[in-house]
Amino acid sequence: MRNVERLTSLKSELLDIFMSMEVVEHEQRSRTAAQRNLRARRGIELHEEFKQLSRDIAELPVDELDEMH
Repeated sequence: MRNVERLTSLKSELLDIFMSMEVVEHEQRSRTAAQRNLRARRGIELHEEFKQLSRDIAELPVDELDEMH
C-alpha cells in the first residue's frame, strides 16, 4: 500500500509541475501578444499623426511657411 501512496504522490507532483509550466508558457504568450499589439497600435497612431501633419502643412499658405524659416 505504501508504494501506491508514493506513486500517487509522485503523479500529483508531476501534474503540478506540468500545470505550472503551462501557466508560465501561457503568461509568456500573453505578454508577447500584448507587446506585439501595442507596437502595432503605436505604429498605426504614428502613421495617422504623420498623415495629419502632412495635411496640416499642406494647408498652410506659402507666406506662413517662409516666416517659419
